[in-house]
Amino acid sequence: MATNALSPAGEILPAAEPALPGKAPRNPMAMAQDFLAQPAVRKSIPAVTALLLAAVAALAWAMLSTPPQKVLFSGLPDADKGAVAEALSKGNIANRIDAATGTLTVAEDDYYRARMLLAAQDLPKAAPGGYAILDQLPMGVSRAVEGERLRQARETELARSIQEIESVTDARVHLAMPESSVFVRDNAAPSASVIVRLAAGRSLGDAQVRSIVNLVASSVPGMKPEAVTIVDGTGQLLSKPGGGVDAATAGDQRIDMERRVEGKYRTQLVQLLTPLVGAGNFSAEVQAELNLDETQATRETYDKDGVLRAEQGNWTGNQAEPAVPQGIPGALSNTAPPASEVKSAEKAPQPPVVGTPGAPGVAAPAQAGAVRMPDNLKQSDQYARSYELGKEVSVTRATPGTVRRLSVAVVLREPEGGKPRSAQEIRQIDSLVRAAVGFDAARNDQITVLSRKFATGGADADAAPWYEAGWVPVVARNLTALVIALLVLLFGVRPLVKAVLKKKDAGTAPFAAEGAPAIAGITREPVSIEMLDSARSYDDKVNLVRDFTRDNPARAALAVRDMIQTDAKAGA
Repeated sequence: MATNALSPAGEILPAAEPALPGKAPRNPMAMAQDFLAQPAVRKSIPAVTALLLAAVAALAWAMLSTPPQKVLFSGLPDADKGAVAEALSKGNIANRIDAATGTLTVAEDDYYRARMLLAAQDLPKAAPGGYAILDQLPMGVSRAVEGERLRQARETELARSIQEIESVTDARVHLAMPESSVFVRDNAAPSASVIVRLAAGRSLGDAQVRSIVNLVASSVPGMKPEAVTIVDGTGQLLSKPGGGVDAATAGDQRIDMERRVEGKYRTQLVQLLTPLVGAGNFSAEVQAELNLDETQATRETYDKDGVLRAEQGNWTGNQAEPAVPQGIPGALSNTAPPASEVKSAEKAPQPPVVGTPGAPGVAAPAQAGAVRMPDNLKQSDQYARSYELGKEVSVTRATPGTVRRLSVAVVLREPEGGKPRSAQEIRQIDSLVRAAVGFDAARNDQITVLSRKFATGGADADAAPWYEAGWVPVVARNLTALVIALLVLLFGVRPLVKAVLKKKDAGTAPFAAEGAPAIAGITREPVSIEMLDSARSYDDKVNLVRDFTRDNPARAALAVRDMIQTDAKAGA
C-alpha cells in the first residue's frame, strides 16, 4: 500500500504510487526530484557540496602551485631514461615521465639546473658519438659504408668541439666530401655547413665565427675556409661569403675600435676623478675620432755617381812588326810597363791605370788573357760600359687606428648645501683631465669641464624594476592559488556550514524552550521504540513522543493518519 509524506509546511502529501507491471516508467527528472526530496539526501547535500568545493579548491591549488613543465629529453632509451631520472631524483629535482610519449619533463625553473647536473655526470649516454662509431663496424663492410661512417664520425667530433665554445649550446656539422678522381680537372674541393644553436640572449662575435671556420677547414684535408658556411638557430648567415669584409662589417669594425678607444680614455678618467671627487659625483664622456685609413708608400733613391759593372769593346792597331808573345799563354805578359809621362790635366786626360777594366790597352772581361797593346800602337778602339747605380728602397706603412681628434666632457656634481666649486678648482681638474687623455692642440682636441647640480633619482632609474625579478612570477602564482582557495572556502564552504548549523540550532530551539536538556556542544540521542517502551512515567513518555515526532515527522504523520482512519472505521 502506498503511504503519504509530510510536506515542510506540515501538510500531508499523497504518496507516490508504486509502478505497476505494464505501466510506462516515470520521468527521470521527477525521479531525481523524488530522490533529492528524501530527508536523508537533503541532509547530506550540504556535506557533499562542501566536499566538492574543497576538491575544487585543492585542484585549483595543485594546478596553480605546480610550476609549468618543460621537456628535458624525448625519445631516450629505457636505460638512459632510468639513469637520468635517478640522477635528477638524487639532485632533488622533480621530474615526470609521460607514459604515452616517454618524454621526460622537469619544472621550468629547474631546467638549466637539471641540464648542468646531467652534463656533469655525462648523461644521457644514448648513442655512441665521435670515433666510437667506428668501433661498431662489422667485418667485411664495403668501402662506401666505411667512408660514410668515417664522415659521420668526423661530423660528430667537430660538433662536439664547436659545442665547447662559449655561448654555443648545440651544433651540427654536415661535410660534403666528393670522391677523389684520377683526373685533376674532375677533383672537387670539399665543403662544410655548420648550424649552431646559441644560448638565450647570446651571440657569436666575428672572432668566434672565424675560429669555427678555421677549425672545420683545418680538420678536413683539402678544405678551404671559404667553403665553410655557418648558420645560427634563427637562420642568419654568420660566415661572410668568400671570407671577405663587406661595407657593413667595415663600419662595425670602425665603431668597435672607436668604442674601445673611448672606453680606455673613460676608464682613465674614472680612475683619476674617483679619489678626487668621489664615486657618483661626476660624469665623463669621451668622443674619439680615429684615422682608420691605411697608408703605404714606397720610395727608391739612386746614387749620382755610378759604379762600373761591366765593359765590353774592341780596338785595332797599326804597327810594322807584331810583338812577340811572351809569358804563359792565356795570361798577361810579364813585360814592364812603359815609361810614364806626366801630362797636364788641362792639356790631356790622365791615362787610366794599367790593369783596370776600361783602361786603354786592357781587354774586356770577356777577352781576359789577350796581349796588352800599348796606346801608341792603337789605331782605334770601341768599348761598351755598363754602370751599377746605387739604389735605396724605403717602404713606409702607417698603421690605422691613430687618434685624429678627441673630445672630452666632464660634469662635476655641486656639493649639496655647500659652497660651489671655485674657478681655480675647476681649472685644476681641467688640467688633470687634459693630462690624463693626452691633450694635443695640433689635433684640435676639445676638453670641457663643468660643475652643476645633478638630478635626483638617476641611480634608481638605472636599476631594474622589482616586478622583473625572478621571484615575482613564483610568488604571484602561489598567491593566486591561495586567493582562489580562500574564496572557495569563504563563499562556498562557509555559507553551507552556517546553513547546516542554523538548521541544527532551529531544530534544538523548541526542545530547549520546553525544558528539555539542551547543552551547548552536546548532541541529543535520537528516540527509538525501545526508549518509548522503557519509559517509566507519563511525562517521560510524552517527552519521548514529542522528540520522536520532531525527529521523524513523516512517521509521525503516518501514525496520525492511521489513527484517524482507525477511528473513522470504528465510528462507521
